[in-house]
Amino acid sequence: MIEQITLRDLGVIARATLPIGPGFTAITGETGAGKTMVVTGLGLLMGARSDAGTVRSGADQAAVEGVWIVPAEGAVSDRVADAGGEVEPIGDGRAELYLARTVTAEGRSRASVGGRTAPAGVLADLAEHLVVVHGQSDQLRLRSAAAQRDALDRFGGEPIDGALEQYRVDFEAAKTLAAELDELTTHRADRAREAEELRAALAEIEQVDPQPGEDVELARRATRLAGAEELRLAATAAHEALSSDGDAPDIVTLLAEARRALERAAGSDAGLDVHVATLEELGYRASDLATDLSGYLADLDEAGPHELAAVEERRAAVGAIVRAHGSLEAALTLRAQGGLRLAELDDDGDRVTRLAAEVVAAEAKLDESAARLTEARTAAAGRLGAAVTEELRALALPDARVVVAVAPGAASVAGRDEVTILLATHPGAEPRPVAKSASGGELSRVMLAIEVVIAGTGGVPTFVFDEIDAGIGGAAAIEVGRRLAALAASSQVIVVTHLAQVAAFAGNHLSVVKASDGSVTASSVRALEGPEREAEMARLLSGLPDSPAALEHARELLSLGGSAG
Repeated sequence: MIEQITLRDLGVIARATLPIGPGFTAITGETGAGKTMVVTGLGLLMGARSDAGTVRSGADQAAVEGVWIVPAEGAVSDRVADAGGEVEPIGDGRAELYLARTVTAEGRSRASVGGRTAPAGVLADLAEHLVVVHGQSDQLRLRSAAAQRDALDRFGGEPIDGALEQYRVDFEAAKTLAAELDELTTHRADRAREAEELRAALAEIEQVDPQPGEDVELARRATRLAGAEELRLAATAAHEALSSDGDAPDIVTLLAEARRALERAAGSDAGLDVHVATLEELGYRASDLATDLSGYLADLDEAGPHELAAVEERRAAVGAIVRAHGSLEAALTLRAQGGLRLAELDDDGDRVTRLAAEVVAAEAKLDESAARLTEARTAAAGRLGAAVTEELRALALPDARVVVAVAPGAASVAGRDEVTILLATHPGAEPRPVAKSASGGELSRVMLAIEVVIAGTGGVPTFVFDEIDAGIGGAAAIEVGRRLAALAASSQVIVVTHLAQVAAFAGNHLSVVKASDGSVTASSVRALEGPEREAEMARLLSGLPDSPAALEHARELLSLGGSAG
């Protein structure tokens, strides 16, 4: 339930606070005073798209704040907690929820949920549990088949919800299988060609049998073999310098002589011992290096004249694989995984057969789900038609009759049913689609009757009606006001109206008052009681707030509504 809404710099409203509270609240005011800004502000709190055009001229931003009374535990408080906000417990299992929204003159908006900044989408999520807003545009929506089906589904509750959920699961399953089967059959030639190309590629890779990193190793070996003679000369010269069989002194011999010379003198100076050890170590290392070079030369000698040709031939084979697949790693990955893809492609024939059978089974299951959904909707349609007909009697359409027809329609994710709300305005008349047979006033009352009936099934606690009484007057308007008051006995009802007959039944009457200071027009909201309310009712009736006749009529209406203030 909405406890209070505060508006700042929204449209023509500079600043206004609307005390709402439980029951029936009527909002009235002169044309252009900004009554619809109240609904606009509420829409912003419910996650509606922000519009820089709603910011009051000359202001930096518009702001809307709202205080709701919600259950301390449940879907609303859980969603607020998910967004990082909090509700404030006030006892009796209830809590206060603070919501806010700002819109800058540049069109940027910011939302706050339970004291924490949150995306506007969180407000939209909460709106599903907090409020339903109906305006004159909803009458247009009621003319659409989808809106009429949605109204029936809302009324049907759990039986339809459960059947619809199962239907949607089966619908998506059948759709997925059918798409897979269509993909197989439509692109069979392409898949056969892919299988042939994959089989050839795998055979080529298997024949070459490349190993990880082999391309790099072959390049290294080819470079070594191509420079074998130069390598041999360098290694031979180095070996001769280290250890030579000729008469020329070599490094190993010279290191040995130096070590012996120091050993002979070390007896006179122990400090030479460290140098003796160093020369001994260098001698060992030079000898080891000479041995390694001998082995290296032996390996070069073993490489026959045909080894380079063999390496180059292998490089060519591996290179062809690399060029075909972009890299050796890609080729090895294909060899590891391509078999599974080839098996899948080779299985196309059997898969088509299996999928065709699965599609038949899925469609049969979908048929059953669709039938159950139709059955649930048909059962609810009878109850909805009877209940709305009864409500129309209370809305000054005593001879009207509503029939909710459920007929086969085009299959969609919402089912296979075409729901049509039919209206017969007088006895003996054939029910015709409400979109074609109802006037604006009748359509308003049908919509109100549907909402009243659906409200009786539980759900959203607050209903907002924005001038849905357009096209209604006289006795019909009185009955609309009476019915809204009856709805307010179980739900919070907020009505923006221009009819005194409707406002008379409100327990809380708010007036949007326009004043001008010469350059800026601002509106504010105040609660009306006593003479002020009578004057506003008189203005609504005749345009003259001080007309004695209008004032007398206003008092009569307030007495009828049982809310004279």
